Amino acid sequence: MKASLHRPTKAVIDLSAIAFNIEQIAAHIPQSVQKWAVVKANAYGHGAIPVSQHVQGLVDGFCVSNIDEALELREAGIAKPILILGVSSLEAVPLAIQQQITLTVASLAWLEELLSQQPNLTGLTVHIKIDSGMGRIGFRDSQEAQQAISRLQAAGAVVEGIFTHFATADERDASHFVAQLSRFKEILSGLAFLPPIVHASNSATTLWHSETIMNAVRLGDIIYGLNPSGRVLDLPYEVKPALSLESALVHVKEIQAGAHVGYGATYTSDSLQIIGTIPLGYADGWTRDMQGFDVLIDGQRCPIVGRVSMDQITVRLPQVYPLGTQVVLIGNSGAELITATDVADKRGTINYEVVCLISDRVPREYKK
Repeated sequence: MKASLHRPTKAVIDLSAIAFNIEQIAAHIPQSVQKWAVVKANAYGHGAIPVSQHVQGLVDGFCVSNIDEALELREAGIAKPILILGVSSLEAVPLAIQQQITLTVASLAWLEELLSQQPNLTGLTVHIKIDSGMGRIGFRDSQEAQQAISRLQAAGAVVEGIFTHFATADERDASHFVAQLSRFKEILSGLAFLPPIVHASNSATTLWHSETIMNAVRLGDIIYGLNPSGRVLDLPYEVKPALSLESALVHVKEIQAGAHVGYGATYTSDSLQIIGTIPLGYADGWTRDMQGFDVLIDGQRCPIVGRVSMDQITVRLPQVYPLGTQVVLIGNSGAELITATDVADKRGTINYEVVCLISDRVPREYKK
């Protein structure tokens, strides 16, 4: 999707905030622990290339979802280690070797298929994924994990790391987290060979279970200044949200009592009202369920009235404003603030999804 550069709608990314957040985390964990920045999904909607270029001096490596995301970073000149967290296609293996991209190995079935096609894996670096209770991908016992390690090493691959992922590190009830941690340690203790990089800590684990940090952490939501738990747990130290979403009024009109607004005529004015139109809609990631939420204009909350359209939303204004007046959808206006978590609460989801859904049609503007 092409960025709409000639609309006033834009996401403003404060790169210095992301750097500040990484520095904050680094100050609260042992210096020897490696820091890997998770920049998958276009750096959670913040822009994988600009973010990676800005913070590469602060981290030891990057984590992405798939080979295409990794190649994007390499093509942009990112030389630090890159780990693909998901299962890769077999066709990605030669590219990974050529571009020095680290793959995740999560099952014997995948490995056997690879070795049947490519018995020599010299030049390939991998991390072993353990399923300690997340239930998605990974080995579930020491025997299979060790068998994979041995076969990879025999084929010439470097088994550099081993990791797991916690399902409930951002919740008050730590029972499942503790069970997963115990299971992961049990599997590690059963291995004949322990890879040198052992990582289990995501953002939530790094924040609220720092005593369980091993020798590397994977930092996602938190480096963008977002609380991984939403509102469940308080952040232990300050971070700065990096993304704000802005637009402007492009149309202002008065409507009479009884006038309808939007698809389905879901809003009917009960008095003479002033309605403003903003060029942003569900094609930009501002989903239809945002009707009834607010935007900020001139430091005031203005409710969204009528259904969110593909390209536009309408809001009730307290007064007539000139065309071009700034509208804040995420961020500050005067003393008022709307956060990604506020938006998530309205949608019944998480702040991760809110920022990831901001589409490529919305240009990103970067501040350093």
